[in-house]
Amino acid sequence: MLIRFVHTNSIPYYSYVTMRSKIRLVLTTFIYLVNASLWAQEISETELKEHIFYLASDKLEGRLPGTKGETLAFEYIEKHFKAYGLIPKGEKGYRQVFDYTYNPNPHDTVKANGIARTGTNAVAYLDNGADKTVVIGAHYDHLGMGGSSGSLDKKKGKVIHNGADDNASGTAGVLELARYLSGNEIREESNYLFLCFSAEEDGLIGSKYFTNHPTIELAQISYMINMDMIGRLNDSTKNLMVYGFGTSPAFGENVPKNYAGLNIVVDSSGIGPSDHTSFYLKDIPVLSFFTGQHSDYHKSTDDADKINYKGQKLVLEYIAEVLMNLDQQEKLAFTPVKSRQPGRVTFKVTLGIMPDYSFQGKGLRIDAVSEEKPASKAGIKAGDIIVEMDTVKVNDIYDYMKCLGMFNPGETTNVKVLRDDTEMDLSVMF
Repeated sequence: MLIRFVHTNSIPYYSYVTMRSKIRLVLTTFIYLVNASLWAQEISETELKEHIFYLASDKLEGRLPGTKGETLAFEYIEKHFKAYGLIPKGEKGYRQVFDYTYNPNPHDTVKANGIARTGTNAVAYLDNGADKTVVIGAHYDHLGMGGSSGSLDKKKGKVIHNGADDNASGTAGVLELARYLSGNEIREESNYLFLCFSAEEDGLIGSKYFTNHPTIELAQISYMINMDMIGRLNDSTKNLMVYGFGTSPAFGENVPKNYAGLNIVVDSSGIGPSDHTSFYLKDIPVLSFFTGQHSDYHKSTDDADKINYKGQKLVLEYIAEVLMNLDQQEKLAFTPVKSRQPGRVTFKVTLGIMPDYSFQGKGLRIDAVSEEKPASKAGIKAGDIIVEMDTVKVNDIYDYMKCLGMFNPGETTNVKVLRDDTEMDLSVMF
């Protein structure tokens, strides 16, 4: 834009004022548009906080599938999908409804003993006219009032499980990436399908239903991004776990190992306890993001005021960079990964610890210890590394699970731990 200035002595004063006002208006408008464009391309901590405080509020009563609380959560997600101009891609608008039977006893296969439930996936589409689509997903359901739905809460009776980290944080991630990608004024080389799954807590039911009843061709999907518990980044360790790293050769070059101080811990496996598994089993590459376990997991204390919002913003900025790095790639090749599984191990006992899933050394590092459980009573502490149980070496979580399966209630065993590089032998009674 060329602006010609004329000395005021050569034109009437009122023309000078008019010209100056017009110039100011043009410059102000230009600055506003630049700022608006920059805002649209930034991940917003404010938006994340707004989403999580609503989705994890008592008003939604824990977002159990089929309840009024989950309906309110769906309507909130739908409202934002509409605001971002996304195309409805459910079976009816943004909605994909399914019925299923939930049984709190996983060993009871009698269908008549189950509980009939209805779940609703939220599905929206950003059409960039590309020949490939990236799925960005997270589950939005949680445990409702606790009861028989996997609650670890010590409080007696029914109590609201707000599920701020699990998984209002992931749902907020989907909404914020939807806003970011639909408003960044860039026409990416990929389309994006935004999915908020129901009934994940009951066994990945919503994502299984979608992959068996897809609303786009599965062959069109290049890869799937999953976010499950991304709201509690530890400011000391900065650990961000990325699962599915081995499911496509493209991830090795395009998923950064270093980013803004984050400690990126990769795991090759495409199978895990979240919705990315449903896509991996359809031969689709996956990446699943997780900031780590904590003592509020599946308890009524998983509340919005405990989320690390600055940390979650950083995680989403990292995911956005991964999306941009992969955008110029052709549809990604899928690589099956041999997943190390503990086998058919059943547990009659619990140690009462929370493993550190990001630990990469030998042994099982403990993130937290539950009060009044065998580990606590034996003197095991957070930060200890279990290296042996009953003379059996423990190199990782799989060894630990196998060892745990050997014991019955009332039995005693020796547990060897490393504490500050010192070996300690502790007696544990289950």
